[in-house]
Amino acid sequence: MVRILFVCIENSNRSQMAEAFARIEGAEKVEVASAGSNPATAVNPKAVAAMAERGYDLGTHAPKSLADVGIVSWDYVVTMGCGDDCPLISSRQRLDWQLPDPREMDEYGYRTVCDEIERLVRQLIAGLP
Repeated sequence: MVRILFVCIENSNRSQMAEAFARIEGAEKVEVASAGSNPATAVNPKAVAAMAERGYDLGTHAPKSLADVGIVSWDYVVTMGCGDDCPLISSRQRLDWQLPDPREMDEYGYRTVCDEIERLVRQLIAGLP
């Protein structure tokens, strides 16, 4: 199993959706988690709605801190547009996806970011050994 960690600031939008897409796309290939450098108190309802449309229940997820996911030997750490707010986390490979935070975006903007996350996750999973 390839271990992937998705990180953003609040772990309430981008990284939660990326974790969900990785679970959908790589169910038998990956062990996946997400976390935030400054976690929110709940997953954004927009993220829950966007993933529900794709058949995934994010309503059961809660934002996690990096401490919550523990020290794991990650194969990939994917940061998601959080710059210096995302600390260096040990991994075999580190990727930085420059994605805007969709938290305050209208529905169209939010869905555009969600679609881009889905595309990037599919590309990542397809390239795994």
